[in-house]
Amino acid sequence: MIEEQQNNPLHGLGLEIMLTELVKFYDWKILYAALRLECFNLNPSHEGSLKFLKKTEWARERVESFYLYRFKRMPKGSSAQFELKPRERGFANGIVPRKPEPLTIELIEQMRTKATADYEAMKANNSKGYSKKVHEGAYKTRTNENRAKPSQDPNNPWGK
Repeated sequence: MIEEQQNNPLHGLGLEIMLTELVKFYDWKILYAALRLECFNLNPSHEGSLKFLKKTEWARERVESFYLYRFKRMPKGSSAQFELKPRERGFANGIVPRKPEPLTIELIEQMRTKATADYEAMKANNSKGYSKKVHEGAYKTRTNENRAKPSQDPNNPWGK
């Protein structure tokens, strides 16, 4: 019996091919700005970067996640999926990768600034006490009624 493979764009994809695709589309400077890995900044080369990524699991997982969610633009999974390594994650059948997200250094800085501001706001809210904010009505809970419904269109699994 043939085992059904996970629907994952990383399945069967070697690190060298992945890096080649990323460098060809984004360039070393944008990869460094997005991932903050020094192997993409100081004298970047395929050989040196591959050697570093093969030895350093956390960096390889960062590149694989970038490949999945920025380059292939796969939909974000559940928190249980994010506990898995990128190569172990699966996606629903019928979901196919989209065109890569165009990035510039300026756009990456804007996204990083927004993420930092959101994190600081979340930290400030948590330090004031979550239960107090709940009673004041600042936090809205999502119920099944007000959640977005999944798309029924097999040609458009994202529903957009």
